[in-house]
Parts: sequence; C-alpha cells; structure tokens
Amino acid sequence: MGMKHYRAYTPSRRNMTTSDYAEVTKKSPEKSLLATKKKNAGRNSYGRITVRHQGGGNRQKYRIIDFKRLKDNVEATVVGIEYDPNRSANIALIQYEDGEKSYILAPQGLTDGMKVVSGEKVDIKVGNAMPIENIPVGTMIHNIELNPRQGGKLVRSAGQEAQLMAKEGAYAHVRLPSGEMRLVSIKCRATIGTIGNSDYENVKLGKAGRKRHMGIRPTVRGSAMNPNDHPHGGGEGKAPIGRPGPVTPWGKPALGYKTRNKKKLSNKFIVKRRK
Repeated sequence: MGMKHYRAYTPSRRNMTTSDYAEVTKKSPEKSLLATKKKNAGRNSYGRITVRHQGGGNRQKYRIIDFKRLKDNVEATVVGIEYDPNRSANIALIQYEDGEKSYILAPQGLTDGMKVVSGEKVDIKVGNAMPIENIPVGTMIHNIELNPRQGGKLVRSAGQEAQLMAKEGAYAHVRLPSGEMRLVSIKCRATIGTIGNSDYENVKLGKAGRKRHMGIRPTVRGSAMNPNDHPHGGGEGKAPIGRPGPVTPWGKPALGYKTRNKKKLSNKFIVKRRK
C-alpha cells in the first residue's frame, strides 16, 4: 500500500494525502452483510450530549464483521478486499464451501483467491484463526479474544500486531502493540498475521472539511471561552491557565491523570503496563 500526494493547486491540497487503495480489489459491498447505522451525534438515550464534537458526516452502512470465526474446518476463499468506512483496517469478503459469505479483517498478504480456515488444528497461515494453545510461541497475531467464543476484542486496527510471548498453564503471555504484556486464556482464539493498511497512520487530512465528513465537529479551546464555560476561560488577552495544570471543562486533570479503576477485576491479567 502507498500514499497518494496531490499537486498544491490550493492551500488545502498542499499537504493533503490519501491512501492509493492498492490493497482494495472489490469496490461495492456485499448487500447481505450490511446493516443500517443510526447517527446519534454523541447523544445518549436521553438526548443529552455525552461525547462532544460529534455530528454530521457522510452517510455510512455498517459492515457485519465475523470477529468470532466459529465456523470450524470449513475452507473459505477470499472473494475480494474492501474499504470499510467504520474502521481503519480494510476488510476481506470470504465465501465458505457451502456458499455462506462473511467479512473478516484483512491481514497483510491476504489476496483474492487465497484460502482461509478456522478450527482447533489448522495451518499456521495468514488469515487462519485458532485457539492460542495451538499457536507457536513468537507468532504475530491479531483479533484476539478476551473470553472464549466472545469474539476478538484486541488488536483490530490498521497495521497492528501482537506477539505471543509464552504459555504457562491456562494462560498465554501476549505483548500488545502498546507494549503492555497481558495474560490471555489459551482457549481464546486469535488470527494469524498483521492487519493490513499499515500506511493509514500517515494519511494527512489537509483540510477541515475532511474531518467534517468523518462526523467530527470543531473543538473550541478552553482559553477562548468565558469563565462560566471553562476553567481556562476569562482574563484580559491571552491569560495563563492559572492552576497547576490543564483541566477538562468539568475541572478534572487533563494531562497524565490515570482514569483506570484501581480495583478493576482485569488488573490481575496485566503483567506489565504499557509505560
């Protein structure tokens, strides 16, 4: 995959880059695997804004992805690699021998016509899914379950990979992309390989309009507000924060403040923190 650069015939085009979509081989999605996607503009069931700076954006349909890969020992052929507006990774449309179709996350090296399969004991090949207990130590994996048969929860974004470091008893040591070392049950499934579309992180939007197309609205600086709207607001001219560090609109520390619950049950599965 590469990047597409534009000639600077406008100020916004000067720094704009997009993907060249070299991995994408199928243009239109499979209609049977689409679902409607309702816009809520960051509002909860009461209509109150719980996530700021959301709204508008282009219309999208949700692609139903098979994160569980529970159809065992049935070979599937890759029909095409598609763009998915709901995630950074590309997705692959696969068709099983019995005719059923489904979407999976597209790993690097997966191309049209290749065969993928899931099961207890299958080949260690890109795109194949199996329990961690059957994966050799040192293998790069993605789409990792946290609980057996729950579906992949970890390592699902473009260009990411985790490494299986060791197996001890009922648990495996997995090193996540953040550097965190975590215990995962060996009964949980994972998919072999690294997720594709690795150049996604190099895309430069170039103009404000592309953010609006994504459904992201402008963010106003706290220092530009009035004192009744934000703790940073008020004062003559450009006033300093006036407190030990920057805070959120609700007065909570904004930088370096740990928000994870110290009594969270899953803390015992984290062997080494990401920092």
